[in-house]
Amino acid sequence: MINLFKVKAKQRENAENLNGKSPVKKQTAGELRLHKDISELNLPKSCNISFPNGKDDLMNFEVTIRPDEGYYLGGIFVFSFQVPSVYPHEPPKVKCKTKVYHPNIDLEGNVCLNILREDWKPVLNVNTIIYGLYHLFTQPNHEDPLNHDAAAVLRDNPKMFESNVKRAMTGGYVGQSFFPRCLA
Repeated sequence: MINLFKVKAKQRENAENLNGKSPVKKQTAGELRLHKDISELNLPKSCNISFPNGKDDLMNFEVTIRPDEGYYLGGIFVFSFQVPSVYPHEPPKVKCKTKVYHPNIDLEGNVCLNILREDWKPVLNVNTIIYGLYHLFTQPNHEDPLNHDAAAVLRDNPKMFESNVKRAMTGGYVGQSFFPRCLA
């Protein structure tokens, strides 16, 4: 993974090679903390992280979750993370890029996860968030929904919820909403 000492040494070397040109941008505390978090990631086999803008932009990355149990078994769900410069004092902004029929994820990709809102604390990290997202797929929660229709079906008729999830993941309509195929 990324070695912070090598990163700092490379920055010093680049600054020395500029010979009077503008200095290399210093890393914010948030960037340093994120480097540490990423270097210490311990993800489940069903999750992986990628950097669509390259390793130079660690503040924006994607996490892919492939649940290996539960209603969403076999699905592929991509989340974008935008990490603020004041991280870890504020949580990353997380959006689900995969349209999914889920009580805790609305049709615009907003995610209802308590540690991304009122329960965020600076001691939490990216690893914690990814496990929280993974947990949403293994145990969706109808008690704190963003998609109220899906939550009501999960609460009142789990068999119908399971059928709706399968229909959505194979590419089809649930109610008035079309869901593109997201199966592996």
